[in-house]
Amino acid sequence: MPPPKDVVKIAIQMVGAIPQLIELQQTKPLASVLKDVCDAWSLPNAERYALQYADGRQTYITESNRRDIKNGSILRLTTAPDQEAERLYIGIQSKNVDVRTDSLKKLASLSQDVTFAQEFISRNGLKQIYSIVEEGNDAGEMLAHTLKAFTELMEHDFVSWENLSTVFIRKIVSYVNMNAVDASIQQLSLSILENMVPTSRLLFEVVKKEVTLDRLLTHLQATNAQLQLKAMALLIALLLSATDAERQDMMDYLREKNIRQFIHKNIIHSSEPLGDEMAHYLYVLQSVSLNLCEHRMKMSMDPYSQEQRDLLQSLRQTAFESESEVPAGTFSTERRRSLCAKEFRKLGFMNNSNPAEDLRRAPPGLLALDNMVYFSRNTPNAYSRFVLENSSREDKHECPFARSSIQLTLILCEILHIGEPCSETAQAFYPMFFGQDHFFEELFCICIQLVNKTWKEMRATQEDFDKVMQVVREQITRTLSLKPTSLELFKTRVNALNYSEILKLRQTERLHQEETLAVPVLELREKLKPELLELIRQQRLLHLCEGTLFRKISSRRRQDKLWYCRLSPNHKVLHYGDVEEGVQSPPIESLPEKIPVADMKMLLVGKECPHTKEKSSGKQNKDVLELAFSIVHDVEEYCLNFIAPTRYEFCLWTDGLNVLLGKEMTSERTQTDLDVLLSMELKLRLLDLENISIPDDPPPIPKPPSNLNFCYDFSHAEQ
Repeated sequence: MPPPKDVVKIAIQMVGAIPQLIELQQTKPLASVLKDVCDAWSLPNAERYALQYADGRQTYITESNRRDIKNGSILRLTTAPDQEAERLYIGIQSKNVDVRTDSLKKLASLSQDVTFAQEFISRNGLKQIYSIVEEGNDAGEMLAHTLKAFTELMEHDFVSWENLSTVFIRKIVSYVNMNAVDASIQQLSLSILENMVPTSRLLFEVVKKEVTLDRLLTHLQATNAQLQLKAMALLIALLLSATDAERQDMMDYLREKNIRQFIHKNIIHSSEPLGDEMAHYLYVLQSVSLNLCEHRMKMSMDPYSQEQRDLLQSLRQTAFESESEVPAGTFSTERRRSLCAKEFRKLGFMNNSNPAEDLRRAPPGLLALDNMVYFSRNTPNAYSRFVLENSSREDKHECPFARSSIQLTLILCEILHIGEPCSETAQAFYPMFFGQDHFFEELFCICIQLVNKTWKEMRATQEDFDKVMQVVREQITRTLSLKPTSLELFKTRVNALNYSEILKLRQTERLHQEETLAVPVLELREKLKPELLELIRQQRLLHLCEGTLFRKISSRRRQDKLWYCRLSPNHKVLHYGDVEEGVQSPPIESLPEKIPVADMKMLLVGKECPHTKEKSSGKQNKDVLELAFSIVHDVEEYCLNFIAPTRYEFCLWTDGLNVLLGKEMTSERTQTDLDVLLSMELKLRLLDLENISIPDDPPPIPKPPSNLNFCYDFSHAEQ
């Protein structure tokens, strides 16, 4: 008798027959199982049949995936994948239009299955699909099914994208470039090109040449949201695959075409809610654009470069224009050098005799010089006011413009993650980025004036420089966390958050911390913790019951495929399955796969997960490692792999799964939630003690009285 884990109880269906309920022995060859099933229905030639799931993606059962079958699964007896592949291979070549359409439709559906795809490709089926597209005789629904089937077959990576013929690629490109083409065909064509671009330099160049940025911008302006999304996906794929110089040229052209303003008005502020996929693409576009500053950020100033020296001199000349107008022959070389050094000192350079030395540090490198020059040229009045105002102060109280600009540029680079690779999953972008050209420079112009304002509010001296910059960093990060929709709104809010407001916020946080550090309060916290941790556990399990939409991510690109996972209301079974785009909360009955909680062995996170070990260990996958977790069930080799959409979801799911496994919740979110709940509960409990100092030691308990005669005896009163 095999152990229970090697036997699963399942149902097998067949059209026109009574279903069979069998105990599937996992150690028994699949061919023998099929023979028994066919014999029970008196079907000859068992080798012509196969089993597949009746629900969900209807995957074929093979020796490699049979261990995924769970108790209670419903399978269906169907034509074997090799037989079906042969039939459809013949069907798509039929002269009968209806037969060909039905065959292509079925092919598009079955091609998602890896076993069928392998069989169809082995019959040179892809060559037939190439022919259908290259000949261009089919259109409409038939062509859409063909392109869908091609996309699904290529997804399995059996065939290299580099094998595609030039004729085929140009045909796909023509569907993107033509106006009178069905939107579904254009979406599929854009998706095919998006997959093609990252695979080789040659294919990138072909697509970049054939599909112009103007054409992509036309699709971006379409009212069809899916077409808009696919066009954005291809644009991002092209930007990520381009060289630095090509990326710079593409971004310059897009700036000329006012793409930012269009995105700001028609996509971000559209009446339709912004989907996760589009939010990710906008994040990547923002990141790519900001990373164009990386080259200048990492480049130190070259004191022998005439161009860089001219930029440096322009700062001095703009600030002290009237003084610099004195004819060259009036002063000796030594006197002129001394005057220049004095003016550079007034500008706030540490090394006033050789200001280029201040810009040798990289980062921020030449990016700081670029920002200073931009500020002086685009807001000359504000620039002159900053410099001259500080020139008239005492030496120790003047705010050094150059030193502040260099440090501020570094702070902005760190806050905006300039120089860091794009995350594969992040969706956090700043709406105001798309509302303004020269965003980084304009942000600098606002913030450098904020530095001067904060310096005056703090009545700072040179020794306070680092303190001032810490306050400025806090002002910027607090304001950015509010996600202002425009730079004007950012400017208003960041200026409202003055030094006194920062002090109030810090004082509130400090007082709260001091309150919670008193010995009696700490004891009360410890007493409240178990009750509040139980509340957090219940919230985590409730979140798992509501479920979450996860995305499948391959090593090649961000996937469109979605799957949903949720916990049953009785907390005994995890249900999961693939879903279509747009499905928010599928009913639990529609999720075909399940894992009993009792079968869960352990939870793996980050680098321990099997699906992260398969991926390369580059910087671009750091964010995936932070969001990856796996459930090990049955025996160790079987895992359900997740990549959470956000860090918040990662924390809630890993906590919830740890609760189901009877372990402690370990995420940082648990501590945050516990602190918030403890803070609220403590404030409620201590409400009556406001303005009363809590002693560290409890008051002494008085001695018991010498006698207890003062107690009233109720028994005498009753008599």
